[in-house]
Amino acid sequence: MTGLRERKKVRTRRALIEAALRLFTEKGYEETTLAEIAAAADVSTRTFFSYFGSKEDVIFHDGGIRLEAILGMVGRRRPGESIGDLLLRVSEASLNWTTEEDLALDLSLERVDLIMSVPALQAKALHLLFDSQLRLAKALHEAYQDEIDLLEAATIVGSLVGAAKLTVMAAMDRGDSLEEVWKAARTAATSTISRLT
Repeated sequence: MTGLRERKKVRTRRALIEAALRLFTEKGYEETTLAEIAAAADVSTRTFFSYFGSKEDVIFHDGGIRLEAILGMVGRRRPGESIGDLLLRVSEASLNWTTEEDLALDLSLERVDLIMSVPALQAKALHLLFDSQLRLAKALHEAYQDEIDLLEAATIVGSLVGAAKLTVMAAMDRGDSLEEVWKAARTAATSTISRLT
């Protein structure tokens, strides 16, 4: 069972994320200060910095943790597991992590809207996307050295991630609910993997 201190940390972190996204939506990303985020979450600016290094970090608060978990899954692939089966498992886990946390916070669509509309966040997202895809391609190649080279791994990863990301953007653009967006992403991932492997 999680201790009181850990639960308080989780609540504070969520309060900061929720306050930041609310303020970014109301006032604008650039116009919102760290002090305003901290005040809206009823914590000090110093406490803000205990959780996040910047406003950008609030938006991309979970990317590194999720990437490391995915890389770990690839690195510890099951004996005899095909590339397609591993990618299906990784895709499903990734979508489940996204929906569980974001549905709990009801933040996913707001985050994507901010990333798509704020140039600084677009640049950061693109950098993180390229970096994570390259790291995943290297991990996939390492796990299946006898079957694919690095360029084939990069093609597989780029196709899968691109299909899922663009499907999410298209579903959001037509006004789909969060549940419909993630269903479309699952379908895109499954369809892409079946064609690639």
